[in-house]
Amino acid sequence: MSLLISNIGSLITNGTEFADLNEFSNAALVIDQGKVAWVGPSSAAPDCDERLDVAGACVIPGFVDSHSHLVFAGSREAEFAARMTGEEYSAGGIKTTVAKTREASDAELLQNATKLLAEMHSTGTTTVEIKSGYGLDVETELRILKTAAQLTEETTFLGAHVVPKGQAAEDYVRLVKTQMLDAVLPFAKWIDVFCDRGAFDVSQAREILQAGIAKGLLPRIHANQLENIGAIELAVELDCASADHCTHLSPKEIELLASSQTVATLLPGAEFSTRSPYPNAKELIAAGATIALATDCNPGSSFTSSMPFVIALAVTQMQLSPSEALWAATMGGAKALRRSDIGHLNVGASADFAVLDAPSHTFFSYRPGVNLVSKTYKAGQLIYERHS
Repeated sequence: MSLLISNIGSLITNGTEFADLNEFSNAALVIDQGKVAWVGPSSAAPDCDERLDVAGACVIPGFVDSHSHLVFAGSREAEFAARMTGEEYSAGGIKTTVAKTREASDAELLQNATKLLAEMHSTGTTTVEIKSGYGLDVETELRILKTAAQLTEETTFLGAHVVPKGQAAEDYVRLVKTQMLDAVLPFAKWIDVFCDRGAFDVSQAREILQAGIAKGLLPRIHANQLENIGAIELAVELDCASADHCTHLSPKEIELLASSQTVATLLPGAEFSTRSPYPNAKELIAAGATIALATDCNPGSSFTSSMPFVIALAVTQMQLSPSEALWAATMGGAKALRRSDIGHLNVGASADFAVLDAPSHTFFSYRPGVNLVSKTYKAGQLIYERHS
């Protein structure tokens, strides 16, 4: 069953080079068997089984949210309020969510994560990566990843989020890379470590990531959010698909990222919610590093599911242009997941896209806080439609 999306005022298909949006006016898109089959001017569009006239709207690739923590229970609004009155953010608050998550049933975890995923769909996200990390024991980490695997194929084992209270770091590292890793292996694609002050040092992170790699998992890393302890060097050494946060970077580390295949995934929602300095995106871009944007959706330091909000922050607070921010939130996220089938709308790509109630993608930062997405499609199937 073929579908023609016609009368597109502005169609963004994305190129492989940073900020190259490949924008077309008065365009059309043909979807067949879940993939993009044709792109061109509306006047030359072929006949299809079905037709959707979008009346001059902007159509963009679906957002690729390459860093989230959707499977958890409870909330941490008191911690947020304390930060807003001057308390410093640290990694310790994770333990509050761990306690609530351990207490929750599988059904409760799935219900909460499904609700958050629906929020993401409503703002144009079509691919999401989901991490574990709020269990910190074998049983709960396994439960989290089983839940995540029902919602996405991009699942990440983050047993090394923090060391649980009352456990020695050495003992916990051993547990993560042996019994815990073996238990979650059927449900994880990636392995991640929070390598930072208050979490895991470089030596511990290397040990855990190498154990995961040896079992067939692909590496990514939380790096340099709170402090620079050498996580970027480790990310490049192990060819991590992405180094996420990158708030504190030296010129040498920027050059390292630029000369590697590791994507710098920036999470401005975390800086917004913790009143922390924003990453230096312009220096990363100037050096030639590939950057992505993601929500870091979690109950402690970035409780947002909205990629449009992240784009607005990237433009207004990190000085990205609207085009740079959109590319980073789509093609950049795809590169952070090492996927070539998503993040763009060129022929052969998965038909993942959003129809905007706006003539241009610039409206994401021009009209912040307003949901501009009227429809979201994944593999050619409607997964969200706004009803006025």
